Amino acid sequence: MARVIRDQAAGLRGLSALRTDDLVRIVAVAGGKKGVGKTSVVVNLAMTLAKNGKHVLILDESPRHNNVNAHLGLHTHHDLVHVINRDKTLDQVISQGPNDISVLTAKRGMHSLAKLNAGDQDWLIKSFGELSRPVDVVLIDTAMGGASQVLPLSLASQQVLIVLSDSSSSIKDAYALIKVMNQEYAKKHFLVLVNKVQSEQAAHTIFDNISRVARLHLSATLDYIGFIPTDEKLRRSTQLCRSVVDAFPASSSAIGFKQIADDLLCCTCPDDYGGGVESFMQRLIRTSHLNTQNLTV
Repeated sequence: MARVIRDQAAGLRGLSALRTDDLVRIVAVAGGKKGVGKTSVVVNLAMTLAKNGKHVLILDESPRHNNVNAHLGLHTHHDLVHVINRDKTLDQVISQGPNDISVLTAKRGMHSLAKLNAGDQDWLIKSFGELSRPVDVVLIDTAMGGASQVLPLSLASQQVLIVLSDSSSSIKDAYALIKVMNQEYAKKHFLVLVNKVQSEQAAHTIFDNISRVARLHLSATLDYIGFIPTDEKLRRSTQLCRSVVDAFPASSSAIGFKQIADDLLCCTCPDDYGGGVESFMQRLIRTSHLNTQNLTV
């Protein structure tokens, strides 16, 4: 199973050029435990995709002190809530990062979506449909803290990429998150990235274990998309407020991110809802009304 998605991606890689401009890949990156390296995964996948000519929009729901902007050394004073309140346009609150990556800080705005009236909903959806530049890929750095925060963005996305490490608590929490999305909200397809491991064999073992449990107890499909090895260069690049694929392109972690980015775009997307970021925002507003008060992971 661990190699299936790579074989599939190799066969589909030649078809990726046939994707039309109005097709947007929307991927929510989630992790069941703090410290698995989720934000680093988002930043480095975004940088790799941008270097390959994709315009990437990062929707950042992480806390301000450790979010995507902080990882990239960017400073912003506005976020999605300023758009919701009609104080700023969407283009005005989006930060421009290296390699023309766009970053939208969204943590405060997410809490406001369920409270919008019909007119404000329509206006916000329209705003996302009128971005000055078309977007090829949306990567979402979902907040930690339980299903109530992860669910709306993950359920509105075409794909959910679960990041876990080799710690038992990380694996347990990741499985609990998958279980909630599968059993309570019928999400059936998940990509799994194993981060901070010593070897590819260790990554395969971790994935095989969580995949086996999911097959036994859930009606969910888990696909292995790759691993990122423990790498001092990755830690150093974070301290430098740069991506490792930019600062140390020959490092083992940078090579891993390049392979995963290629496979991410080429693998099949069973939950392809169609449309672009405008359609995604419409779905996100709907999922923001989900009652998750009694759900914990």
